[in-house]
Amino acid sequence: MNLNTPNIWRNLAAIRPWLIAITVIWLLGFIGLGWLVKSFFVLIALILLTPVVVFLGLRWWLQRNLTQDQCPVCDYEFVGLNQTQTRCPNCNEPLQIEDRQFQRLTPPGTIEVNAVEVAAQTLED
Repeated sequence: MNLNTPNIWRNLAAIRPWLIAITVIWLLGFIGLGWLVKSFFVLIALILLTPVVVFLGLRWWLQRNLTQDQCPVCDYEFVGLNQTQTRCPNCNEPLQIEDRQFQRLTPPGTIEVNAVEVAAQTLED
């Protein structure tokens, strides 16, 4: 660079790309192609906003559909999707997730019984 060049021209070289871009946008708007510039900016906005909207939508959906509960057989706590069938990772029991609770999948006619331990008594004759 020539040292005799005025200081303003040296500073102008740093902002030259921005000036060119602004000039091109102004010329496109002046000759009636402003829609092209606007559509470019809309496309850039969509590219930047779409991942944010998808992330927030996925978080909202997961908060509504993930269920954390205990297995009714072994009391192992794990997470599953609401309104689906799964197996307990601890005891491998098939489970149905309904109303944010795990329920055992049993064939029709099966009766659930809770065992109760009774103390032994001896009878004397």
